[in-house]
Amino acid sequence: MTQLTTVDTNNFAAMAKAMGIAHEKTSSSSSSLARLRINHAPIMGTAEVNGKSVNVEVVEGGAYKLEIPDGPTHYASSIKMRPFMQRFMHKRFIQGDAKNPNRYVKSVMADTLDIDLKDNNGGFNCGKPAGFIKDWKALPKSQQDLLKSIKRVRVVFGEVELINPVNEKGEAVEVEPTPFIWEIDNRDAFKEIGSSFTTLAKMQRLPIQHIITANTDERTIPTGAKYYVPVASLDVTTVIELTEKDQVLFGDFMSWVDNYNNYIINAWAEKANADMEDEDVDVVDDLVDIEVDEEEVA
Repeated sequence: MTQLTTVDTNNFAAMAKAMGIAHEKTSSSSSSLARLRINHAPIMGTAEVNGKSVNVEVVEGGAYKLEIPDGPTHYASSIKMRPFMQRFMHKRFIQGDAKNPNRYVKSVMADTLDIDLKDNNGGFNCGKPAGFIKDWKALPKSQQDLLKSIKRVRVVFGEVELINPVNEKGEAVEVEPTPFIWEIDNRDAFKEIGSSFTTLAKMQRLPIQHIITANTDERTIPTGAKYYVPVASLDVTTVIELTEKDQVLFGDFMSWVDNYNNYIINAWAEKANADMEDEDVDVVDDLVDIEVDEEEVA
């Protein structure tokens, strides 16, 4: 008896695997995604006032910034974001010194943070131990500082439309809806954007079929410095019908994550193997010391 299988056009990843095209290379480059973030400091420029040049804000602080690879950077006070998918990862910034540059330790991306994630430093979770920490105050300060430096990151992939975009000079520009990646590591921003995904999950809706409009809100830290967090508004009344272009773009995002994870896993293996070799050398040195001591005793 022939078994019939329904072709689900709304599940590209599953159908691509079933049809044997999951590992076919797409035309888009995995590194060509535009990066979305919030620009916390204003961009200053000059303007002529009463015949004199004065410094003015040409792009206000709190604007969204869209960085195009090998291209211009655009800014907008508000955006319309169509999220295709989200992933989670850990990230830790390491301050450089005279001999070493600044760098990030990053983990692989997954659909949950409840598992150990390999990182490019040869460890897991960028140094964060597994499980719940019962007594924070009992930890040594060095351990507390390490844990504070490790960020949990919500990574959003989708298409973004900038509302009334401008360039770095504050001049109006035209920008088409653009595929993007947004690494959200601020705690408040993590929760704010996550609430839209939670709402859609409870309604059994797909993120790709809805629009999130986002502005920013100003916050101040005790030193007086200002920073900004997103303020999101989810539209659940309008449901977007998927197109073939959406299917292709979704596949591109999946490939991007696969390529990124492969890079991190390879870096993990290389660093872990190097650390193991160093440990083996230390063990051999210890054995040599023991043998020498025994010979001296004999």
